[in-house]
Amino acid sequence: MAATSKPDPKQKKDEKKDEDLSEEDLALKQQLELYVDRVQDPDPGVQKFALESMRQEIRSSTSSMTSVPKPLKFLRPHYGTLKAYFEMVMDDSDLKKYLADILSVLALTMSAEGERESLKYRLLGSEGDIGSWGHEYVRNLAGEISQEFTRCQYEDKPLDTLMELVQQIVAFHMKHNAEPEAVDLLMEVEDLDLLVEHVDASNYKRACLYLTSSSSYLPGPDDLLALDIAYTIYMKFDDLASALRIALFLDNSQYVKQVYTSTEDLLLKKQFSYIVARHGHTLELDDEMVPKDEDREQLQDIINNTKLSEGYLTLARDIEVMEPKSPEDIYKVHLIDGRTSASSSLDSARQNLAATFVNAFVNAGFGQDKLMTISSESSSGGSSGSWLFKNKEHGKASAAASLGMILLWDVDSGLSQIDKYLHSNDNHVVAGALLGVGIVNCGVKNDCDPAMALLMEYIYKDDTITRIGAILGLGIAYAGSHKDELRVQLSNILSDAKTPLEVHVFTAITLGLVFVGSCNEDIAQSIILTLMERSETELSEPLTSLLPVALGLLYLGKQESVEATAEVSKTFNDKIRKYCDVTLLSLAYAGTGNVLKIQKLLGYCAQHLDKGETHQGPAVLGIALVAMAEELGLDMAIRSLEHLLQYGEQNIRRAVPLALGILCISNPKVNVMDTLSRLSHDADGEVSMAAIISLGFIGAGTNNARIAGMLRNLSSYYYKEAGHLFCVRIAQGLVHLGKGLLTLSPYHSDRFLLSPTALAGLVIVLHACLDMKSVIIGKYHYMLYVLVLAMQPRMLMTVDENLKPLSVPVRVGQAVDVVGQAGRPKTITGFQTHSTPVLLAAGDRAELATEKYIPLTPVLEGFVILRENPDYQED
Repeated sequence: MAATSKPDPKQKKDEKKDEDLSEEDLALKQQLELYVDRVQDPDPGVQKFALESMRQEIRSSTSSMTSVPKPLKFLRPHYGTLKAYFEMVMDDSDLKKYLADILSVLALTMSAEGERESLKYRLLGSEGDIGSWGHEYVRNLAGEISQEFTRCQYEDKPLDTLMELVQQIVAFHMKHNAEPEAVDLLMEVEDLDLLVEHVDASNYKRACLYLTSSSSYLPGPDDLLALDIAYTIYMKFDDLASALRIALFLDNSQYVKQVYTSTEDLLLKKQFSYIVARHGHTLELDDEMVPKDEDREQLQDIINNTKLSEGYLTLARDIEVMEPKSPEDIYKVHLIDGRTSASSSLDSARQNLAATFVNAFVNAGFGQDKLMTISSESSSGGSSGSWLFKNKEHGKASAAASLGMILLWDVDSGLSQIDKYLHSNDNHVVAGALLGVGIVNCGVKNDCDPAMALLMEYIYKDDTITRIGAILGLGIAYAGSHKDELRVQLSNILSDAKTPLEVHVFTAITLGLVFVGSCNEDIAQSIILTLMERSETELSEPLTSLLPVALGLLYLGKQESVEATAEVSKTFNDKIRKYCDVTLLSLAYAGTGNVLKIQKLLGYCAQHLDKGETHQGPAVLGIALVAMAEELGLDMAIRSLEHLLQYGEQNIRRAVPLALGILCISNPKVNVMDTLSRLSHDADGEVSMAAIISLGFIGAGTNNARIAGMLRNLSSYYYKEAGHLFCVRIAQGLVHLGKGLLTLSPYHSDRFLLSPTALAGLVIVLHACLDMKSVIIGKYHYMLYVLVLAMQPRMLMTVDENLKPLSVPVRVGQAVDVVGQAGRPKTITGFQTHSTPVLLAAGDRAELATEKYIPLTPVLEGFVILRENPDYQED
């Protein structure tokens, strides 16, 4: 013990402290000091008793860790003494292990930073149960293990003893609802596979939720590993719908097949098919996945989206919005003060063109409108034809194609109504009708491939506009289908030197759409050759900048797979080299949230360039595409874009509104709305046009009253500017997309899954908007129809076992992030109870408000099949 010969001031202070203690604390302190003396007693029996008692004291106090436990506090001064005694005197006996255990716990509060003494003594101690020393001790050990693990790896030391301890800690955490801690430890020691054996039916959901949501913050390849383990766990506990979501996220066809084959339940397979259809994943069922022919046909129909139109119209009837709307109902001119009378005399063909788009967007999928479809009363055939011819040249193409948008997803009646325009003498009308055929078939697959049959004969015609209509139509109809027949035919067009430039561009885009994310080398080769053969003048054409986009689509979200192609792109002509490089990078990492790539793209934006360089626009869009993966990155990207607005060059400022538009697509955040509203009055025409269109993007399908009001004011502010007014009209059409029943967001399933075809459609339109004047306001306005790839009903439609709509009460509210929270927190807040079908806004989540049915999928979105709950009793 410390010598007490000369009185030093510290001694006085200690006595002072002793006087402050309550009687029982004082007794405890003296008791413990006695034990410390006794531990050093030569008699093993005395030692054993002292250690037992000390252990008892510490254990009883560490079970709850609200403040530093008293025994640890009082033993603090004696830590050194005990340590020295342990090292020097004790021989290897059980008692030594006992003391090691106690030292390990004391090291929790006393050892120096980085010494890892707690772990050291733990490994020397007895093999007892860890948990009995309390949570805090276990957490501290876990932290020390991860440091020790890195050191051992660095020095190539064996890890067996460490891993045994890890096993114990993980088991303890999983037992005590600390799944995130267990997962973290296993990630540190790079052995996530251990998790699979430690989860049980009570905690697997929480463990998987933590795995999937942390995967977006992990560096590759750890992120995919985490998802793989989550998939394995879901499969182990037969949570097949969740396993299927992860299989789709990983884009792993093997896994998707495994999910189908691991159950006999036909209803469940129908639910899987709805999920696959919503994601736009192309899947051909074989007899292994579904043995019976008629069942297979039924499921294939669901995957082919043949019932989408029917479900959408059921929703529309339920919400009572079947009445067709005219563009005037959207513009609401009567709400604007006086200026508008002047605008009616302005360029009426352009006004009619705008009305065509507004009409197509607002009545999308409803099958009837007031301009193009002929109602049965006026069957003389007058009305529709007359609107078509109120448009000039390319306008007629867009007008004819708008019919496809109005009859969206309804293939049979759509094709019969469009058919008459295919026999027109006017090439523009024919081109529009061909595009319309593609639009009607968007996302809906059909065994007899009507789009293929109709459009193939037109792709070799002499007339350029007809060819473009047919080619783009094929791209929209077969997006994501990886159809080989199309590859052969379209590659021929690409390799033909006599083909006009614009046909080349649209052919490349169609190939990009059909083979989105396929990393198909042959197509990449053809597009690269097309790019290399372009002359200087052709490279400065605005459309040429879409060729790198087409190339990028082949690698959409595929990360490293793009590197070989990116190397080749470094050999291109200076004019397009950087543009291509940036575009490939941004598309390959789109939706991954990869921070390093965002930094790289921000680096591109920081350079001050000579005139004529255009690659900063795609870099800005790239930041948005990469960062849209999760909420945190999204908010940070919005802040970075704010800086770019203040310090960036003009060509950067022109892209910022579009980047904001894609970050918050169909999700009107107030701060973004205000920024765009400010930019819509910007001195630079291109910036203001981009801001106006982006107001349409962020409000797409929300009927947001505030944005609608802003756009009305802008329409009177820009009444003399034809280009701006056109943009305002397009934005008004987008805000009321499908009368507020559709969304453009490529994310679904609680913002977990990103649909590649939807994202591809948005990327093409955004890149087209980078040069607004020559593309969208020029003669390629029909590119706006590519947005149809991202249009999806934002509904929750519950159906019974025969797939007939079934109305049940559901609670709809703001989704709450409950990852890693203790207990069973509520997953939604501020909910209202409605009966299905209901609309879900961005960030909304639904849960059933009745016990009578059991949903076959944990995420209530789109079509959800309900099964009757056998245990349900009516009150």
